[in-house]
Amino acid sequence: MFTVSPPDVALREAFWAMLDDYAAHDPAEGDFFNSARPDFAAYVQSLLDEEQGLNLRPGWVPCTHRWLVDEAGRVMGLVRVRHNILPKFLAEEGGHIGYDVPPSRRGHGYAAYCLLAGLEVARALGLDRVLLCADADNPASWKTIEKCGGVLETEFYSTYFKTLVRRYWIDLAPRP
Repeated sequence: MFTVSPPDVALREAFWAMLDDYAAHDPAEGDFFNSARPDFAAYVQSLLDEEQGLNLRPGWVPCTHRWLVDEAGRVMGLVRVRHNILPKFLAEEGGHIGYDVPPSRRGHGYAAYCLLAGLEVARALGLDRVLLCADADNPASWKTIEKCGGVLETEFYSTYFKTLVRRYWIDLAPRP
């Protein structure tokens, strides 16, 4: 039904369709991905470099990016798995895993598929447990985290995000 793909220049049109979806329905969230527009090959290479810890921006950590692609070749979601959360910001408010689902694809369970794919990446990296954070006013996200095994640690006000944030941990027991 889905494949989990590393960033791939062959998926340019599908990725740009996802960007168009964001532009039409949730432009603020889509801004994060807009650097893919001017030079998609360079954007993909930058994501692949991040996975290897190459050419990292100051304060950034190695990060594995994966795209959830359906049988029609559409990008249905994205997941990022930070290899560690050593910077204070990531340890407190960012977490190991972030995922995004294009606006027109939300409400169909794709976020759970993204998160599950991210958990597999985290296991492959040798992580024992992962931290995830979600805005308290985004129940779809924190319910996804809970559905995938997240245990709420705390809720706090983030001065960076200017909202209440929920911190979750997911233990990554080895799969049989």
